[in-house]
Amino acid sequence: MGYYVGLDVALRSVALCVVDGDGEIVMERALACEAGDVAECLSDFGNPIERIGFEAGTMSQTLFHGLQAAGYDVVCMEARHVSAALSAMMRKRR
Repeated sequence: MGYYVGLDVALRSVALCVVDGDGEIVMERALACEAGDVAECLSDFGNPIERIGFEAGTMSQTLFHGLQAAGYDVVCMEARHVSAALSAMMRKRR
């Protein structure tokens, strides 16, 4: 089973959340906003990470390239696009 990571990025810290394929939270951590710290935490987790996603912001370029260099599949999302996509999904389900 693969695992997916969401990052809530601030200037000095990152809130990391790992969910399994069923959407169940399996790990939450607060870390320094450094790609190396995030990569080390995920390496210690010891399970295969399918994808890492986070919102575009001030630190997104540094995190994107650092985590990609560490071998992770990384997606940086623009908040307006995510909001529009989720809104469209909700309308289609009704």
